[in-house]
Amino acid sequence: MQPLNASIEHSARRGSGQPGAESATCMRNKVPQVVLAFWVIKILSTTVGETGADYLAVHAGLGTAITGGITATLLALALLLQFRLKQYVPWVYWLTVVLLSVVGTQITDALTDGLGVSLYISTAVFSVLLATLFALWYRHEHTLSIQTIVTRRRELYYWGAILLTFALGTAAGDLATEALGLGFRLGVIIFVLTFWLAYILTRPLGASLGDLLSQSPEYGGVGWGTVNTSIVFLTVITIFVLILSLGKSRPAS
Repeated sequence: MQPLNASIEHSARRGSGQPGAESATCMRNKVPQVVLAFWVIKILSTTVGETGADYLAVHAGLGTAITGGITATLLALALLLQFRLKQYVPWVYWLTVVLLSVVGTQITDALTDGLGVSLYISTAVFSVLLATLFALWYRHEHTLSIQTIVTRRRELYYWGAILLTFALGTAAGDLATEALGLGFRLGVIIFVLTFWLAYILTRPLGASLGDLLSQSPEYGGVGWGTVNTSIVFLTVITIFVLILSLGKSRPAS
């Protein structure tokens, strides 16, 4: 039997269709196992993306261009650190996810609020872009499995897909809760019921939950505000990531 790392490397080469071409960048899988903790942190991350983007846009007072530039720079630094690693490191991975959530939300908000693009159009465009990326990913790698992110190209496809899912999830969530008039409370219920259908639906679920908690009661929310909601969810994310990090570093018995 081949050692585990050798088997993964062989699979990556065969999947890419270019024997030996990816061997220099082959690495251990850098995506966490999709278990309960993964989904909990994912939803919390999308909520922070919604409330964080709302806070930066409304309360920070730096302007859309400056706040967008700051978060894009932070995201670029996080991605650079993530790409330099050769294995999954929980705090780096989830920091990148949170920043992608904020930037993805800002992209959709900029299109909707800044350029006046219809939510119907942005939802359709992001859907086509995501489908195209998945098609290219499968064409080049012959797999869409997130448990075999062991080459640089697969990692680029993976993070590109994550960014598009956040942008699409924001557009679809706003379309459902605002343009279609479902409201924040009903939006949460709907996305909870359909959550299991796809990874992408965690974005509108988290966004609807963030709106429910942060918006004032007169708009159907709880009234925590974007700052308090972001702090609470970031604290919970930090606790979960620390638990995962400690569990990862503990020697197997």
